[in-house]
Amino acid sequence: MPKYPKKKLAQLLLQACVGHGIEQVVISPGSRNAPLTLGFVNHPAVETFSIVDERCAAFLALGMAQQSRRPVALLCTSGSALLNYYPAIAEAYYSKIPLVVISADRPSHLIDIGDGQTIRQAGAFANHIIFETNLKSEDGCTDEDQVVHILSNNDKEIVKALEATTEKMGPVHINIPFDEPLYETVEHLYDFGSINVRKESIPATSLLNEIPIPLAELEKFASVWNRSAKKMVLIGSNFPDELLQTQMEHLAKDPSVIILTETTSNVTNKNFIHKIDQLIFPFEGEDFEKLKPEILLSFGGMIVSKKIKQFLRKFQPTEHWHADAFTAMDTYLSLTHHFEISAQLFFSQFFFLTKHVKSKYQNQWLLLKELRNQKHEEFLSNVVYSDLKVFDLLLRSIPLHSNLQLANSSIIRYAQLFDVDPSIKVFCNRGASGIDGSTSTALGAAIIQKEQTVLVTGDISFLYDSNALWNNYIPADFRIIVVNNSGGGIFRFIPGPKASDALDFFETPHNLDASALCSMYGFDYHIAKNDEELEHELDRFYAQSGKPALLEIFTPRESNDMILASYFKGLK
Repeated sequence: MPKYPKKKLAQLLLQACVGHGIEQVVISPGSRNAPLTLGFVNHPAVETFSIVDERCAAFLALGMAQQSRRPVALLCTSGSALLNYYPAIAEAYYSKIPLVVISADRPSHLIDIGDGQTIRQAGAFANHIIFETNLKSEDGCTDEDQVVHILSNNDKEIVKALEATTEKMGPVHINIPFDEPLYETVEHLYDFGSINVRKESIPATSLLNEIPIPLAELEKFASVWNRSAKKMVLIGSNFPDELLQTQMEHLAKDPSVIILTETTSNVTNKNFIHKIDQLIFPFEGEDFEKLKPEILLSFGGMIVSKKIKQFLRKFQPTEHWHADAFTAMDTYLSLTHHFEISAQLFFSQFFFLTKHVKSKYQNQWLLLKELRNQKHEEFLSNVVYSDLKVFDLLLRSIPLHSNLQLANSSIIRYAQLFDVDPSIKVFCNRGASGIDGSTSTALGAAIIQKEQTVLVTGDISFLYDSNALWNNYIPADFRIIVVNNSGGGIFRFIPGPKASDALDFFETPHNLDASALCSMYGFDYHIAKNDEELEHELDRFYAQSGKPALLEIFTPRESNDMILASYFKGLK
C-alpha cells in the first residue's frame, strides 16, 4: 500500500501538481525534500526520475518539457542544490518552456543562524522566473483554524504558480519549508475540501486561449503590407507545426515576400532561404541596399545568424512587426509593432486581408540562393577532411523522422550551412545559448519522444555535461555524435582570441576522448578520424544494438578555421 507524507503542506502541493496535470517529476536526492519525494514516488499519476546532479536534472526536465510542451516538475533539497538549477531556468525563461521548480527549505527561523545546508532560497531566481512563491509552514501550529488559514493561503499561491507556468509558458519557483521530522507517512491522501479544488488549465500552446486581433486594427497593417514590394518574414526557433508550415507555404506564393528560416525554425520549403549566413556573407554595400526589406515580419524564438542581425540593424526596415503571444524582443533595434498573438492565429486572420504584389524581390533572393548552393556543392566536393566536411557527411546520415538535438557554439553554426531533411525535427537550447546542458536536454527529449533522438555536440560541451549520462533512463536507441576538435573551436573563428597571447584560455585545448565515459556508462563507442572511417562508422552507427551509442569524430584542430574561411570566401 502506498505511503504518503504526513505533512499537510507536502500533500497540498502534491495534490495540486497532480490536479494541474503534472505527470513527470525529476527528483534529486536529499533529506529536506523527503516529504515530497515520498509523495510523488507513491502517487500513481506521477512518473518520477531520480537524477543526482541538479544541473543535469534541470536540463533533463527542460528537454522533457520542450517536447511535451507541458510542465515538468523539479524537486531538490535545501542549500546549494537549488542554485544548480539556474542555467536551465534561464534557458526555460528565454525559450518559453514550462518548468515547476520545487525547492525544500529550512523553516524561516533556521535561516541565517548558522544551521547546516541553509541559504537564502526565497527569490533565488528573481531575474529569470515568471512567478515565485515562498510558502508558509504549518508545523508547530496547534490552532486548527490557523492551520486551515495557512494551508488556504498556500493553496492560492500554489495555484498561481501552476497556472502561470501553463498559461505563460515559463519557469516558476515554489519554495516550501519543512521542519523535522521529515519521513513520517500515512496511508491515505488528505481531503482538503474546498481548499483544493482543481481544474486543469488550457495549455498556452492552444489557440483556444487567444483573443483575435480586432479587424479594424488589422486592416491598417494589411493596407501597408499590400503597398509594399519588399517584405521579409524571418522565423526563429519554433516547435514543428503543420498549420504554420501550410501558412508559410501559402505566404511564399506572393512574389513580394521572402521567407528566411534556420534549422531550428522547423519550417521548410524550396522557396525559403534556409542557409542565411551562407547567402548573406558575400554581400557588399549594394547588395544590402537592394535586398533591404521595407517590412520585416518576425516570429519564433532566438535567431542564430549573426549576419542577419548585423544586416537588419544597419539597413533597417521601415516597419518591423513581431507576432508572439507573450514577448517581442527588439532584436533588430527597429520594432514598430508587437502583435500580442501567436503566429498561427495572426496569419489565420491576416491572410484574408492581403493580396499578392507584383515584385522581383523573392526572385532576387532565390537566384542568389541557387548561386550560393552551386558554390557550396563545388567547395564541398573538393574540401579536405575537417569540421565542415564532417557536417556534410553526418547531417546526411541523420535518420528520417528523428529528433535532432544540436549543441551550441560552433555546432549550431555549422548546422546552419546545410539542409536538413524536412522530416527531422531540430532543437537547440538557444534561449540562453549555453553549452552547459545540451546532453541532459537531449536525454530529456529522448525520454518523451517515441522517435529516435540524435544529439550532435562538440567535445567541450559534451565533457562539460558528462554527468548527463549518469542516470537509468537512457533509451537504447539514443545516439550521440561528438565532433572533437580538441578544444573550443569557435574561438579560432571569431576575431580576437586567435590574435591574442591567451588563446589557450579561450580555446582550452585538450587530449581527452569519450571512450572511458562510454565504458563506465554502458554506451557502445565508435570512433572516426578521417573520411573513410566516418562513412564506415555512420553506416552502422544507427543500427539497433540494445545499447545507446556514441560516435566520436576527431577533426584537425589547427586547420578547421582556415577551411571555413576559405569556404565563405569561395561563395563570392
